[in-house]
Amino acid sequence: MSQLPPSIPELLANCRTIAVVGLSAKTNRPSHEVAEYLQAHGYRIIPVNPTYAGTHILGEHCHATLVQAAAALSEKGMAIDLVDCFRKSEDIPPIVEEAIAIGARCVWMQLGIVNQAAAASAGQAGLAVVMDKCLKIEHMQATQ
Repeated sequence: MSQLPPSIPELLANCRTIAVVGLSAKTNRPSHEVAEYLQAHGYRIIPVNPTYAGTHILGEHCHATLVQAAAALSEKGMAIDLVDCFRKSEDIPPIVEEAIAIGARCVWMQLGIVNQAAAASAGQAGLAVVMDKCLKIEHMQATQ
């Protein structure tokens, strides 16, 4: 018997550690605004961006890849629950491969980001998939 994928409110309630792939250190960028909002609402944000690797964004160490971020967290007994993607649609497949490899529970593609093949791969591997939705907007609607 197949299980229905979790709803967005369920994902928001159960996925508390979020890797933000493409998180910018620039405060005027949407990725920074969304991550800052989520952090203010109790989520642990893990920055993933090779441009800023080794620096800190929003007080958290930035990693070059999801695999590196997951390895650093696993040393502390933690895991990445949700992978929030701020990358172009064509850049999503390798991110999904990494999300599967680290055992993430969900891949979330932000507004305007759709990659059906990557979504199918993630779904086949048992990950929940959300495409073309903003995590901040969905959280605001779920908590009203």
